[in-house]
Amino acid sequence: MTWAGLGAWRRGVFLYGLVERAVPNDRRQDARRQARAELEVVLAQRKLLQRLVPGLMHAFIFWGFLVLLPTILMAMISAVDGRDELPWLGGQGWFGWLADIFCVLVLAGVATAFAIRKIVRPERFRGSHLGEADFILLMIAGVVTSLLFWHASAYAAGLYPAAGPLSRAMAHAFSRHTNADRVFLWTHLAFIFTFLWYVPRSKHLHIATAAANVWLARTGTPGRLEPLRFDVPDDELRFGVATAADLTRKEVVDAFSCTECGRCQDVCPAHATGKLLSPKLVIMGVRDQLFAEDGEPILGNGVPEEMIWDCVTCGACVEACPVSIEHIDHIVDLRRSRVMVDAQFPAEAEPMLRDVERAANPWGKPQSERAAWAAELGVRVLEPGDPAPEYLYWVGCAASFDERARASAESTAKLLQKAGVEFAILGPREACTGDPARRMGNEYVFQAYAEQNVTTLNEQGVTKIVASCPHCFNTLANEYPDFGGSYEVVHHSELLARLVREGRL
Repeated sequence: MTWAGLGAWRRGVFLYGLVERAVPNDRRQDARRQARAELEVVLAQRKLLQRLVPGLMHAFIFWGFLVLLPTILMAMISAVDGRDELPWLGGQGWFGWLADIFCVLVLAGVATAFAIRKIVRPERFRGSHLGEADFILLMIAGVVTSLLFWHASAYAAGLYPAAGPLSRAMAHAFSRHTNADRVFLWTHLAFIFTFLWYVPRSKHLHIATAAANVWLARTGTPGRLEPLRFDVPDDELRFGVATAADLTRKEVVDAFSCTECGRCQDVCPAHATGKLLSPKLVIMGVRDQLFAEDGEPILGNGVPEEMIWDCVTCGACVEACPVSIEHIDHIVDLRRSRVMVDAQFPAEAEPMLRDVERAANPWGKPQSERAAWAAELGVRVLEPGDPAPEYLYWVGCAASFDERARASAESTAKLLQKAGVEFAILGPREACTGDPARRMGNEYVFQAYAEQNVTTLNEQGVTKIVASCPHCFNTLANEYPDFGGSYEVVHHSELLARLVREGRL
């Protein structure tokens, strides 16, 4: 027991050291939202229960262990001084019933988990450490089964004053075996300490870190990326992630918390089209390099480089993850290092990155053509010093330069005019938000455009923006506040729906 306890302690110190040495990132947020996330995601298992059968399986095991935690304390006390109860709990009949019920639920959860892994065999488990999972499931079954036998034998010997119906029924088998309770007590403790020793060395480390990871997760702005700081001393500059030493503390806890469940992989559109990308395998690869501590690049070792370029940064993986891992941050940070440090990226991205940087739009068209579509509609183009309209219509690069997308801008403008909404556009002063460059890893270009656009909008006195492009919407609403641009941003579909409700359309 001492060996197992010391082993768990040493592993805990090692893991804490990895977090402590990681790059700090500020995750101070609204504590009420964080507490709500803990209640919903951790305690209520909301994300897991979106898939009923595997969700109930995990919930039974999780809730069962929460209820049965006092029995671990009872077992340790009994091993030391021979008592088989806690004065305030162990002698309560209702707790005996509760313990029996949840022992059965945990065993049902374990049986369901084995059925899913061995019979159903979902594709999302490809690449996961199923051997580790099987061992942990056996340990869980051992903990709960030995607990039932301990309660039953202790009740039979008159040492446990209150027991549930299952324990009482089992007690008949031990009525003549007065030492059986000690055998099952130490068997129970052996399972517990083996479990505690093994968990920090396996994918089930999430048992210890998931709640912390949910607390640290971004709340309210799921589409926002963590900005890099370029206004710091040279020795503090960070250009994404090349090796495990470049990971932020949240990224380290992400790696610890991955359950290898594959829910992220199941919802990944790139994976669905047969591409190599698996968000799960990205996080597992990061974790492998983190534990290796060999200073080698993550790409090409833990993570194949092709994977990070398959990602479309839609965030479906983040939404699906039951422990709030932020896969997109990992992928974009790996891209940042390749683009800004190594100048390496797919050949297909080169024209887009070049045109965004040089022409302020991915099409490489002159800025003077941005408002060409609006001239015949009589849309007002803001000039420096003009009074701000009620809404600035942020047209976006696609609607400004792509003929097919332009129809949406024209229709939106006509409907706003018909509804009597006061609006205007920036025309040639509207530049790309920088989102395409940011998502591909060129954070420097993104921040240059963010600062330029925020300056333009703030000097113009803009407070409300309507956007058609979802990428522009996310950037303006969720990412520009990091650069001094806080606006009320609405998508054109939302604004038009409101105008219909108000009877203006």
